This record gives sequence, C-alpha cells and structure tokens, in this order.
Amino acid sequence: MKFVITGGAGFIGSHIAKHLVEKNHDVIIIDNLSRGRLENLSEIKEQIEFKKIDILDFNSLKDVVSNSDGIFHQAALTSVPESFLQKEKYHNVNVKGTENIFKLAKEFGKKVVYASSSSVYGNTTTIPIQENFEKNPINPYGITKLDDEKLAQKYHNLGVSIIGLRYFNVYGVGQTNDYAGVITKFINQINLNESPIIFGDGLQTRDFISVEDVAKANLSSMESNTDFSFLNIGTGISTSVKTLAEIMMDLSGKTLELSYDDLPLGDVKDSLADVSLAKQLINWNYDTLLKNGLKKFFF
Repeated sequence: MKFVITGGAGFIGSHIAKHLVEKNHDVIIIDNLSRGRLENLSEIKEQIEFKKIDILDFNSLKDVVSNSDGIFHQAALTSVPESFLQKEKYHNVNVKGTENIFKLAKEFGKKVVYASSSSVYGNTTTIPIQENFEKNPINPYGITKLDDEKLAQKYHNLGVSIIGLRYFNVYGVGQTNDYAGVITKFINQINLNESPIIFGDGLQTRDFISVEDVAKANLSSMESNTDFSFLNIGTGISTSVKTLAEIMMDLSGKTLELSYDDLPLGDVKDSLADVSLAKQLINWNYDTLLKNGLKKFFF
C-alpha cells in the first residue's frame, strides 16, 4: 500500500517510514524541513519519495494525499517551553495544519492515524491514566493537541476514519530535546562528564516508550478495523527522573554526582499510561524495556 507521512523527516516520522519500508509499503514523505532532517531518512532514501511541503499549504498537499491509501500525520511543533513563547505559531501549525489533513482525508476518503499527546491530560490526580480521564492541558502545546482531538471528533462525525495516538514520553536514537528531552539532555551531559541536571526533586515520574514501539503502534492502528479512537501509547511502567539518570549513568559506566535545578513552567508531576485500550482495539503492546532501549545510546 502507499502511505503519506507528514513530518516524515522528523524523529518519530522517520522511524514510522523505516517500519513501513520494512513491511514493503510505498512511502511518501511530506516535510518542510523546519525541524525534520533528511539525514533521518538516509538509510531508506532510495526506497521513499520525498516532497518538501508545508502542511499549511493545502493545495500542495492535495495532490499527494489523493494518491495514497492512508495518512500518518506526525508534523507538529512539539516543544513545551517554546509553546509559551510562540502560541500563535503553535496554533497555526498544530491546529490549522492538522485540520488541513483532516479536510483532505474527508475529501478523498482516507484513514488518518495522527500524533496526539499525553499532554492533553495535564496533571491528573489518579494514575495510571485512562483515555476517558478529564482533559486539562497545562501548557499551550497541550492545548493545541486537545484542539486537534476536538477536530478529530468533528471530522469523524463527517465520516472520516481517525485514530489519535496519545504518545507518552517517546525516546530513541535520533531524538531531539522535544521528545522525552530529559534523555537527550542526560546523554549530552554524561558524554561531557558533567553532572546530569535534574529539575525539581527528581521524583516526578514518566512513562518512557521506545520510538520503534511507537512506529509499530502507528501501523497497527492503520491496519486495524478501529474506525475512531484516542489511544494511550506507553508502557504502563513508571520511572522517576532520578532513577532514569541513575540507569543512564550505570549504562555509561561513569560515576557522576547528580545536580538539581528549578522545575520549569508547564511540567507535569506524574505521567503513566493505561495501555489496555490499545491492546484491545489495535492489538498492540510495547516490546522494549527502558534499560534495553537506552543501551542503544551507549553501545
């Protein structure tokens, strides 16, 4: 089959592309290269078609989408700190751009699997987080993702098949500070023999999910009979930021003192996915334990 991936030169999008190529699908990458990098696609560049297009360019998108069997929509701005400084830009790209994709999916009858985010939940009082929990994002980035979900519901009511995947903390080789950024920062600090800097007391918890498992979740969603849903994509395993730093230092073989700094604005205290719905609706579960996934950074 032939699939379009928006943001396909980005961290997650490029891993989806590699997974689709492995499964012998034809892949068209759409990316404006503002954040994505062609290097992310270097190992599959002969097996894909690349088009430099912005998702706000509706007419350019039209020809590409019409000639496909489905859309993986990953293009977005994803930095929480930056979203406070550039609210209008984040709304334009993340909301208006996403609506362009949904409009075209409606026009041409295509299924969409797109990147939502665990940030739609905000600070929950109960964990693990289930999909029906109240949505109360605490930063502008999370607000754009919740706006996208409202659009998804609207377009599904108009007949579009849409699955939104609420990614928890995605990590993997090739990631940027935008995705599970604490891992990237710790790697850089450890490689420089500097103390890993922990924001707050380090007891805040996250659900770290490997990018390879996320790529599999996307294809499983596209291939499933599920017509509409929002699904948590995580492991259901809680890891504190302090424990993360200790695991990474152990893997690196280095002994460094931990350092502490103030917690940034818009930081969630605890985040943990209940992934039972994804198991049920798209027959997906994670494969990679955190320590095994982190080994790829050091070996």
